Amino acid sequence: MTIEEIVENALDEDVGTGDVTSNLCVPEELRATGRFVAREPIVLAGVDLLPVLFGEIQIHHKAGDSLAPGDVIATVHGAAELLLTYERVSLNFLQRLSGIATLTRQYVDTVAGTKCRILDTRKTTPGLRQLEKMAVVAGGGVNHRMGLFDAVLIKNNHITAAGGVKRALEASRHAQLPIEIEVRTREELQEALEWGAKRILLDNVTPEQACEFIRMIDGRAIVELSGGMSLENVRAYAETGADFISVGALTHSARAVDINFRLELA
Repeated sequence: MTIEEIVENALDEDVGTGDVTSNLCVPEELRATGRFVAREPIVLAGVDLLPVLFGEIQIHHKAGDSLAPGDVIATVHGAAELLLTYERVSLNFLQRLSGIATLTRQYVDTVAGTKCRILDTRKTTPGLRQLEKMAVVAGGGVNHRMGLFDAVLIKNNHITAAGGVKRALEASRHAQLPIEIEVRTREELQEALEWGAKRILLDNVTPEQACEFIRMIDGRAIVELSGGMSLENVRAYAETGADFISVGALTHSARAVDINFRLELA
């Protein structure tokens, strides 16, 4: 789905057959200027959607910029009725996506100085994954797979269904896609390495357990950690020597930030 299609769906949902309040209360010929203003410290995301909604627009900051309260994100011009009709949809996108970028930046800053990078997951809002993953990048994070189609991620249930680590890796080796496998025990880790695994997922381990497994891997595979990551513990996990930490909270628990739309008559 394209960005234009996502925006169109949002407008269809919100406007439906028409904005009856603006149609009744706002003179058709009235023109206005609207300003999107940050009301708290944020990392900006979603600003690229505004030109899809508004024809006359000046964008003052780009995705990934850190903004302070009072900073003007963008200025739009046009019929007052249209600006009011599109106000909520545009704010919903900006507030939600900037919330994701802001939270992502907090995680990225927390692990700064280690080699570890912050990954997103598939725990996204249905229909908005593309935008939410763009917001993660704006915050300094890294996108994991987009969906079930562009990478092989063999988790414990797949291993059980396949009949073991070896069989799962053998079945996947001709996929011509990135392959990652989750391991739960030293035996599974050893078997995965023996059968050529180049990316290992350690899920729901303690930092001490992660250190032990990473010493066993000894640079033979890229290591991702996941499960229960928070701003309070992510630094300890990053210091284990892991290459990546995936954080579902980036997209499933980010708070929408406070952004205001101020209308002024022309």
